[in-house]
Amino acid sequence: MIGLHGKASGKSSDQYGFWTEVSEDQCRGDIVLDRPPLNVITMSQRDRMANAFDVLDKDDRVRVIVLRGEGDHFSSGGEIKGFLESSPEHVSLLAENVMAPERCQKPVVAAIHGYCFGVGFEFCLACDFRIVTESSLLGLPEQRIGMIPGSGGSIRLLNMIGLQRTKDIVMRTKRVSGKRAHDWGIASECVPDDALEDTVVSLVNELTQFSALAQRTSKNLLTAAQDAPLHVGIKMEGEAYGRLRSSNDFREGVESFNAKRKPKFRGG
Repeated sequence: MIGLHGKASGKSSDQYGFWTEVSEDQCRGDIVLDRPPLNVITMSQRDRMANAFDVLDKDDRVRVIVLRGEGDHFSSGGEIKGFLESSPEHVSLLAENVMAPERCQKPVVAAIHGYCFGVGFEFCLACDFRIVTESSLLGLPEQRIGMIPGSGGSIRLLNMIGLQRTKDIVMRTKRVSGKRAHDWGIASECVPDDALEDTVVSLVNELTQFSALAQRTSKNLLTAAQDAPLHVGIKMEGEAYGRLRSSNDFREGVESFNAKRKPKFRGG
């Protein structure tokens, strides 16, 4: 692993609350929450994490970004005193930095274990894939302090799992187990606690086999089309399909299929 050092993502957990690293052999970049014991996310950390996602998204060595936590828990949520110290104008824009995983052109995987609450959960909801463990607990507990989720969590859940289940999680602060998160479609996989990293490695390896261009296109299309009416979305899909038709990766995909060999995609 090669660490990325700098203002946004040095390996100084006491100061930043997270660190980043790149594994060139896996084409993988990690953002690792590391403020023991619960990986509480401070207000300033949100901005630094958003910048770290942007840095990894622009790193040519990285094909897939992984968000994970050190220790027994992913994250218990945000630092409460930060809300009291911030202006209403500032907190009303918190969703902008938590949307960083969605803005990335590359696939982003959230590896979730233990507690995953509040803004930690909201960061994960903005990722493309969520892998949870059997002992994971996910939730949005903001009602307990007289507040509501403010970084997109309730609205993302509403679109994922429907009104009644979202009301249970938001208005009753119900915690969702890893298994239930998978059953409801919040998580793509639920695995035993000791299988999380192997499962992440397997997913990263799988994703890196595909064309980076096709993945960027599909991610951008699906992100945009989720807010579009059906036939507008279909038109968007057709236009994106047409653009890819002339790409070198598509030609390589067809030629490798006909030749019965593994394709060598170059992202163009």
